[in-house]
Amino acid sequence: MDERAGFRKAVFHPEAQDEYDEILAYLEIEAPAVVEAFREELIRTVGFLEAHPEAAPVERGSVRCKILMRFPYELYYVVEPDRLRVLAVAHQRRRPGYWIDRQKA
Repeated sequence: MDERAGFRKAVFHPEAQDEYDEILAYLEIEAPAVVEAFREELIRTVGFLEAHPEAAPVERGSVRCKILMRFPYELYYVVEPDRLRVLAVAHQRRRPGYWIDRQKA
């Protein structure tokens, strides 16, 4: 673990990783000019959360939600003693709460 105060490495739930990959694939087809901007925004957001894991508000139980800037997506994650577990990369207006069962895995 990184020695910096509050730093926890982010680990993506397999389905959250799939969502991220699907978003990139969709953007490659529909909006190729923004693919890199989306990738950079996600990396920036994850880096911020790794350094400040409790910065985002609690959404449900112990799950926190961080809205991405410039894109209609949000990260749902849980702060654990040694890591951040990213549960979902979710579109803000589609299927609310679909990721809830991922907390158990």
